[in-house]
Amino acid sequence: MTKVNIHQAKTQFSRLVELAASGEEIIIAKSGQPVARLVPYQAKGVVRKPGAMRGKIRIKKNFDEPLPKELVASFAGKS
Repeated sequence: MTKVNIHQAKTQFSRLVELAASGEEIIIAKSGQPVARLVPYQAKGVVRKPGAMRGKIRIKKNFDEPLPKELVASFAGKS
């Protein structure tokens, strides 16, 4: 982790960006107090598309019916 003040960050911005891109965290401070953090960019995951699983998943008609009493008892720690 590298800590720099705002003036240093302005004059050395390109170098600091390269450091961040290589994995280092840069803390930018104003009057000795941290105010910002420069970290490597991480791309977001794949964008989900609604309906992409249509036709691939089937939910039974009894999906939301109450569980059997024996199964509820086993969750409650009763035999």
